[in-house]
Amino acid sequence: MTLLDKKKVVVGMSGGVDSSVAAYVLQKQGYEVIGVTMQVWPDMEEEEVERVGGCCGLSAVDDARRVADKLGIPFYVMNFKEIFEKKVIDYFVDEYVKGRTPNPCIACNKFMKFEELLRRAHNLGAYYVATGHYAKISYENNEYKIKRSNAVAKDQTYALYNFTQEQLKHTLMPLGEFSSKDEVRKIAAELGLETAAKPDSQEICFVKDNDYGNFISKRKPNKIVPGNFVDKDGNILGKHHGIIYYTIGQRKGLGIALGKPMYVVDIIPKKNQVVLGENEEVFGKELLVEDVNFIVPSQISPKMNIKAQIRYNAKPSEATLYVEENNQVRIIFEKPQRAITPGQAAVFYNGDELLGGGTIVRKVI
Repeated sequence: MTLLDKKKVVVGMSGGVDSSVAAYVLQKQGYEVIGVTMQVWPDMEEEEVERVGGCCGLSAVDDARRVADKLGIPFYVMNFKEIFEKKVIDYFVDEYVKGRTPNPCIACNKFMKFEELLRRAHNLGAYYVATGHYAKISYENNEYKIKRSNAVAKDQTYALYNFTQEQLKHTLMPLGEFSSKDEVRKIAAELGLETAAKPDSQEICFVKDNDYGNFISKRKPNKIVPGNFVDKDGNILGKHHGIIYYTIGQRKGLGIALGKPMYVVDIIPKKNQVVLGENEEVFGKELLVEDVNFIVPSQISPKMNIKAQIRYNAKPSEATLYVEENNQVRIIFEKPQRAITPGQAAVFYNGDELLGGGTIVRKVI
C-alpha cells in the first residue's frame, strides 16, 4: 500500500481560474502541490476538439500546464476518457432517453473527481485531492461536513451532495473561504496567470454548441421518435419531435401554437407523450427523491424540517423531509415550487450546512 503524505495534494486543474488559484493557495499554505488535468473528451476530429471549451478541450490542458509552470509544480495529464464516457456521457444520454433531465456535473463530481481522481492521487502518495469548488469542508464532533461558500453567488454545494465521510477526509476546497470570484481573479491577475480573465464555462463541456439534442440523436438515433403533445386529460394537441428535446417548465421552442402560453408539465416516456399545460400546472409542493446520500447520516431524523433546493440556480426553500424505504425520501415544501423535474437533484440544507441530496423521481402533487 502506498504511504500517503498529509502535506501532498493533487489539484484537479481544469484550465480555469478557480483551480489555478486553488493550486496557488494550497502551495502558499505549505502543501506539496501536484497539478492533474483529467483528459475526458470524447472521440472527435482534432479541429473540433480544439473548439470545445470547458474542461473537455485541449486548450484546457495547455492553460493548466502554463499555470503549473508558473507556480513551479509538477503537472500530469491523465486519461479518464473511458470512465467519463461510461459514468457521465452514457448516463447523460440514457437519462434524456428516459424522459428525465440529468445534471452531468453531479455525476462528474461523484465518479470522476472524488472517486477516480482521489484514487489516482493516493497512487501518487498524496493524502488529499483538491478542486476549485466554492464550498467549505469542516470537521466537527468527529464528523466531516460541507457548508456553503462565503461567496454566496458562486456557491457550488448543490453539486456536491454525494460525498462520503472517507472522501471528505481526503478533500480540500480552499476557495470556500473567499467572499467573491473577483477576489480569486485578482489573485490570478497579480500572479500573472493567463487564466485570470478566462470566462466561466456556461455549457455542458462535452456537447458542442450546447446542442444536446443533436448530441443525443447521434448516439441513440433509434430512440428519438416523434410523438404526441397532449393535455392533462390525454387529448392530443399536436406532434413533438422526440421527448429528448423537452424538459419540465419549458415554454419556448415547443413548435406548437395553441393561442396561449403553454408549458411542459410532464413527460411520459412509456407513451412517448409530452404533456402541456398552463403556468400554474408547472408548480408542485411534494416530490419523491431516490438514490439519496446523507453526508452525516446520524444527523438525519425520520421527519425533519430542512431547506431544499431543486435546481442549481434555485434558492433553497422551507420544506419537511420524510425518510422512506429503499433509499428514498419525500419532500413537502411549504410553498409550491416551479418545475419539479425528474432527473434533476433535490438537495437538503440545515442553514449553511449541506445535509445531502438525491435524484428527483417525480412530482407527487
